[in-house]
Amino acid sequence: MKLKRLGLVCLSAGMLYGSDTAAERLKESAEVLREIMSAPDKGIPDDLLEKAQCVVIVPGMKKAAFIVGAKYGRGFIECRKASGHGWSAPAAIKVEGGSFGFQIGGSETDAIMLVMNKRGAEKLLESKFTLGGDASVAAGPVGRTASANTDAKMHAEILTYSRARGVFAGIALDGATLRPDHDANAELYGGKLSNRQILRGATKATAGGVQLAADLNRYSNHKQ
Repeated sequence: MKLKRLGLVCLSAGMLYGSDTAAERLKESAEVLREIMSAPDKGIPDDLLEKAQCVVIVPGMKKAAFIVGAKYGRGFIECRKASGHGWSAPAAIKVEGGSFGFQIGGSETDAIMLVMNKRGAEKLLESKFTLGGDASVAAGPVGRTASANTDAKMHAEILTYSRARGVFAGIALDGATLRPDHDANAELYGGKLSNRQILRGATKATAGGVQLAADLNRYSNHKQ
């Protein structure tokens, strides 16, 4: 019985982790960004993406019905370079738990998070980071030209979005934890690099990272 139970746990973990490679997830991350930002009136507001210090993209975040409340995803962070021009190489992250709002009923959800200030960006580089605990978080407004400058929730350090079953919306991700995905970083860069080293250093991006940075540049003409 114990062996059978252990087998089920291992199977569950395998279903959550998935069998795709880091390079494939990176490609999917770029596709998620392009698809969301290409929607005429349903994307992330341009002015918010312009102001964001870092962007987190988690393609196909999974929800496991057989484990109460279990949600798991693997994705990437890109941050603006210290010079303010261009984006860093992507660093891999794992996301676990969190509340996904009433509209999330599908088995998989794409998630995007905008880190709006340098304080939030620095906290995100810690070994473990909890949304709503280590930094304030709020559901982001939707609409390419949406203006939310006077909205109280725009003071949040991180704005979160999701897309499930074709529906794109701002969602609350309070309680979700983010941590470095060391295995994916090693797979991409061939060494033991921390997320801080990748995002704040001179790590050379892979082809997938170059594409994601190009897409971010395309949609976010950063204004100092």
